[in-house]
Amino acid sequence: MSALVVLVVIGALTGLTTVLFGFGGGFVTVPVIIWADAAAGPAAATVAVATSSLVMVASAVGATTATPRPVLRRLRGTAPLLVLLGVGGLCGAVAAGLAPAPLVHWGFVVYLAVTVADVLARPGFLRPHSAARAVAGQPAFAIPAPLGMPIGALASFLGVGGSVMTVPLLRRSGLPMGTAAALANPLTACVSAPACLVFLTTTHGADTRALVLAVGSVDLGAAALLLLGALPVIMLLRRRPPRIPDHLHAGGYVALLCSVLTAMLLRTP
Repeated sequence: MSALVVLVVIGALTGLTTVLFGFGGGFVTVPVIIWADAAAGPAAATVAVATSSLVMVASAVGATTATPRPVLRRLRGTAPLLVLLGVGGLCGAVAAGLAPAPLVHWGFVVYLAVTVADVLARPGFLRPHSAARAVAGQPAFAIPAPLGMPIGALASFLGVGGSVMTVPLLRRSGLPMGTAAALANPLTACVSAPACLVFLTTTHGADTRALVLAVGSVDLGAAALLLLGALPVIMLLRRRPPRIPDHLHAGGYVALLCSVLTAMLLRTP
């Protein structure tokens, strides 16, 4: 029973990170599902990535539908990017099934560490520079379409949704954190939807017999509990977003990445 309550509470935290940081849940849910599905043994990382994809689809779609239309209008003309994100997401999900579980786990850790180092070292995220402010009013979208394929592939391979690549790119274009996080949600949905279909239809070699309710390599029971906590929080906060100073919002993003990195290092396969 305590594990069930923990998953619902973590789901609420997932909803909070979806609204505030555009994560869609991946960076929170992957470590938690690895812990919850430890009975799956070495395949726990694969199950976690697969389950995370389902949580991210539902969370990202929920957050997108509750986002104000003027914010979403910034996505006009990005159809090639959205398509390539989906194609990349599909390829990454297939690759995750062919890769050994420790590679997925340690790939997640390395990805987090590199991202933390990048946002701390390079200007434009914590310390916006004049170039970023100068382009803030330009209509062109901050993420070029050719980046869609690699972003989608890496994101779905690791189960992270892509927001940790897209949010810094959007942020460095001069957007405030709130807008960057909101735009990351529809991008995450494009990555996660095709990846989720792959995970639901294949086991990727994972032994899911120890799980109560599994379809393909997705733990539906864990996903349902996480979404039970996440979706109400998403709908509430997206309609009534908290007022957070931009510099504190960016600092919170980095702090959460560091917390997840620590959790993953403590839970080694």
